[in-house]
Amino acid sequence: MSENALPVFTKDMKATHTILVPGMLPFHFALLRSALQSCGYKAEILQNTGRDVVETGLKYVNSDICYPALLVIGQIINALESGKYDLSKTAVILSQTGGGCRASNYIYLLRKGMEKAGFGNIPIISLNVNGMNEQPGFDMNLSMVRKLMAAVIYGDTLMYLANKTRPYETIKGAVDELATKWLHKLETAFIEGKAQATSTMKQLSKALAEDFAALPQKAEEKIKVGIVGEIYIKYAGLGNNNLEQFLQKQNCEYMLPGMLNFIMYCADTYLTDYKLYGGKFFKYGISKMAMAYLKRLEKIMLHALDTQPFKPPASYEETKALVKNVIGYGNNMGEGWLLTAEMLELAKSGYNNIICAQPFGCLPNHIAGRGMLNKIKEIAENANILPIDYDSSASKVNQENRIKLMLATAE
Repeated sequence: MSENALPVFTKDMKATHTILVPGMLPFHFALLRSALQSCGYKAEILQNTGRDVVETGLKYVNSDICYPALLVIGQIINALESGKYDLSKTAVILSQTGGGCRASNYIYLLRKGMEKAGFGNIPIISLNVNGMNEQPGFDMNLSMVRKLMAAVIYGDTLMYLANKTRPYETIKGAVDELATKWLHKLETAFIEGKAQATSTMKQLSKALAEDFAALPQKAEEKIKVGIVGEIYIKYAGLGNNNLEQFLQKQNCEYMLPGMLNFIMYCADTYLTDYKLYGGKFFKYGISKMAMAYLKRLEKIMLHALDTQPFKPPASYEETKALVKNVIGYGNNMGEGWLLTAEMLELAKSGYNNIICAQPFGCLPNHIAGRGMLNKIKEIAENANILPIDYDSSASKVNQENRIKLMLATAE
């Protein structure tokens, strides 16, 4: 299919088409779906996982391409092949940062794979704030951005609270039950258009923290594990062989840095690049305003957590300060310096056992992750860091045995 004949997501399709969204973070993406629905779009988060998705990805994506691309594209094409959807009323969406990482090319890889699979007539929407691959029927306006960011704040808060309380619950399943209750409550707030107001976010975030603080907790010591890495592999169970569920079975307390950190890092990247290399002042001004807005949202979340007996995670600026004179802020391809900073922040917070989950062959992660281990251990002497490569041919048993060895060392 020629570039000029690419399928278009028109304004009329907003009412008729279901937009398929690849899964990554359960809480966040459920809320992002509700945010899209509140903007008038029909959206569905894909839940298909397993080896079939991997095999589909291998069929339509060159195995030399990074593993997250293979999984995301495999999941989308596998869903389209399932027969569950009316293909004449279906579209797909994929995020696109526009940075130097290969993730910026996923849209083109997806289009090529879908054409090869016989789905070349299905529109592909790019979710980005840079104006790339615009579609007339998908309006990424300020109202939508506010709703999507509110979903991220609630998702980070819910994820943090669930991870802090689940290992110590006195009634098995109580944390997941409360999390599901709150997820439904927040989804309803989005559908009703009431979730994104700053005053509402303060109120709901505070009530959310209060409810989790009220859960009965055991006074026990657990091995604490931090999870960092490439954004998809560290968050998506499909990408990391359900790492979180595995750690739950090992009776650990684990922690993942929030998605807001990565979004603030992306906005901050242009500010750094402008100072180092120059650029468009208008875009610099927009990025500066975006950072100010994101910091206000971060403050809401951290304040809600701080009013309860939970130690809130470090702010973005505090995390960033940890790598001053450790790794340059201009090292911002992929997760860049943020990956190093998150490992230092986790170690400082007591999560000395750190799993660095990365796609095999991901150069930015190997440099800012594995490549920084010796430097990190000079600063955080108790850090016990285990880099794990994830790939379609990697052995899950080998990965889990290495994690068990790390936990045995910690114990």
